Amino acid sequence: MSVFLCILLLFFQLHAKAEKSLCHMMGDPKYPLLSKDGDVTIGALFPVHSIETLPSFKFTQKPQLLSCSSVSLRDFRMAQIMIFAIEEINTSVTLLPNVSIGYQIYDTCGSILSSMGANMALMNGQEFVSGDRCNGQSPIHAIIGETESSNTVILSRTTGPFKIPVISPSASCECLSNRKDYPYFFRTIASDYHQSRALAYIIKHFGWSWVGAVNSDNDYGNYGMAIFLNTAEKEGICVEYSVKFQRKEPEKLRNVVDTIKKGTAKVIIAFLTNFEMNNLLDQLIIQNMTGLQVIGVEAWITADSMITSNSFHVLGGSLGFAVKKNNIEGFADFVIKEFWETAFPCTQTEGNSSQNELICNIYQDLLVLKSNNEDVPEQRYASNVYKSVYAVAHSLHNLLNCKEKEGCETDAKIQPQQVIEEEAISFAHEYLKYRELKGGQTAPLSNTFSDPVRKPRSVCSESCPPGTRKAAQKGRPVCCYDCIPCAEGEISNETDSNNCKQCPGEYWSNAEKNKCVLKAVEFLSFTEVMGIVLVFFSLFGVGITALVAVLFYNKKDTPIVKANNSELSFLLLFSLILCFLCSLTFIGQPTEWSCMLRHTAFGITFVLCISCVLGKTIVVIMAFKSTLPGSNVMKWFGPAQQRLSVLVFTLIQIFICVLWLTISPPFPYKNKKYYKEKIILECSLGSTIGFSAVLGYIGLLAVLCFIMAFLARTLPDKFNEAKFITFSMLIFCAVWITFIPSYVSSPGKLTVAVEIFAILASSFGLLFCIFAPKCYIIMCKPEQNTKQHMMGKIYNK
Repeated sequence: MSVFLCILLLFFQLHAKAEKSLCHMMGDPKYPLLSKDGDVTIGALFPVHSIETLPSFKFTQKPQLLSCSSVSLRDFRMAQIMIFAIEEINTSVTLLPNVSIGYQIYDTCGSILSSMGANMALMNGQEFVSGDRCNGQSPIHAIIGETESSNTVILSRTTGPFKIPVISPSASCECLSNRKDYPYFFRTIASDYHQSRALAYIIKHFGWSWVGAVNSDNDYGNYGMAIFLNTAEKEGICVEYSVKFQRKEPEKLRNVVDTIKKGTAKVIIAFLTNFEMNNLLDQLIIQNMTGLQVIGVEAWITADSMITSNSFHVLGGSLGFAVKKNNIEGFADFVIKEFWETAFPCTQTEGNSSQNELICNIYQDLLVLKSNNEDVPEQRYASNVYKSVYAVAHSLHNLLNCKEKEGCETDAKIQPQQVIEEEAISFAHEYLKYRELKGGQTAPLSNTFSDPVRKPRSVCSESCPPGTRKAAQKGRPVCCYDCIPCAEGEISNETDSNNCKQCPGEYWSNAEKNKCVLKAVEFLSFTEVMGIVLVFFSLFGVGITALVAVLFYNKKDTPIVKANNSELSFLLLFSLILCFLCSLTFIGQPTEWSCMLRHTAFGITFVLCISCVLGKTIVVIMAFKSTLPGSNVMKWFGPAQQRLSVLVFTLIQIFICVLWLTISPPFPYKNKKYYKEKIILECSLGSTIGFSAVLGYIGLLAVLCFIMAFLARTLPDKFNEAKFITFSMLIFCAVWITFIPSYVSSPGKLTVAVEIFAILASSFGLLFCIFAPKCYIIMCKPEQNTKQHMMGKIYNK
């Protein structure tokens, strides 16, 4: 219990002591580089020096102050333009009359450590008057800075809880646009969202699809590169590699250079700060890298110091966007004259007093820049600082209710969070391109959105010409592909086509696969070799048959012609002529009439032919039967009955054909299925049953004729016609049995050729088997063409 009471008493004692404590500075104060008192104070953080040297940190002694070196002229000009703008406002009678603006400009040395120290110094003030208590009130009303995005993020997060507005002239990271995380951050430069996307559009404009990407490993580079990569993907641009490094990471920098050397991309996106771009450039020069097209950002694209005779083989023809250049009236004179005379009252002439020499020694490093005014027109961020100061001034003007003649309410207390009203500020970028001038000098050209001085070819795969399509390579970006020729019947009529298009039904792809052309129509024509050969044999058969008919007609009174039924012989020869001629109807382009004619003519003529052969077979059998004693069969199958039988058999086939043509006749048909690349113009059967009935009826008569002739082959006649009919029917049946599978399996016009061949082969078989022996006797053995010889043979037998 006593321990508890002791702790309670100690707590109240400490609390009472804290209430009476005064504000005091812990450690040595950090003083501004440039400052001026005023009714209202604006703070600023600029990396006037770019290199920071860290002291040795020992726990046995108090840490020494950081030392900075290497003046950054660009950031020093920002400090100058800020002072110039404040002096302009202080002398103005319309803006903040009777109110003076002071400033405190701190040097951050381009490091986070120094930036944090300067930030704390701005918020705490330089010294405290005795008796002041800690009230949380900042001695400044707004901060202009930082220049780099990463430092600005830290600055905004530090000042945010104290509601101190931060206005940056060059921190362009898109991350700072988040009003929830950075409610008191403002800027007078466009965010990188627009620049990053515009870089992707530049690349697409010049036809580059294969690029490498390098960025600073900080908020500026990481956020900017992320936006670029997202836009590039949407625009069909492939990134071979995306690497990053920080200015203090030499090992990573070497890895980045090795990656660029090993890569095949000739276009490099360098989303880097000025300092890191210098480091990368030094390494690329050492490695003697050539043939690169560098795409830059506003952080370094306008830095003339980078373009030298040694670096032009790397940066020559570089493209990028820069902050729009605005000339500020009077600033050049202020820089050259008034600033040096007021801020640095020192001359380097002989006869200086010792006091003057002491002052000159203090500013010795800066005096080197006194005569350097060539860069004044090229200061692109200066106008952003100028706008920032005026934005604060106009906001203060409204807060203090300033009027032109009455002045401002100087007794009004202004909280920092009130100074957040911005002017309407326009953002703009310029497109820049570096080119080489005479004498090896270089200069940036603005507003020349045209092809670079040297436009390299930067693609993972060459464009696929028309007639091919792109096929992605497994495991590689979409810009890496193989060009695959389109399949038969497909085309691509544009470059880099992802797919081939199928040609319409009656069209086919040409040899180059870039155009659909009408398919070739194929049919057995009279002009091709096969058609000519078939026509020749068809006419040859007609001629031979006609000669046989003439020969038989001349010898119609001879016994051998009479003995073999001359009337049926002449009818058979006529039907064979028709059979040879009907094969011609199968040649030529199929039409509606030719399709109907070819199949019906074939069916009817062959039935007429087989009917005649069947009649001759019956006559032979009847003639043998009539020689027997008491036989009177010939009266039942005389000439009238023979003619009637041929007529009946033929009429049956005619009836089948008429029925076929009535129900479903043959018609011309474009067969697109058998060959994909051409159309077979053929005759469709219409009704398969009708065609089968025609062939079946012919086959039935042929089989019946073959059976009867086979049975009559042993009849006692040296010139027994039944033997020859048997051979002819054997050939006929063999031809047509072979025809069926050949007809089914033959493609295109060969189908028609097979059918014509079957017609000609069977016709020649009938012609030669039946009439060749008789012609031989008539022409070569006339002594045997007598009644006695024929009758004698019969009797002898």
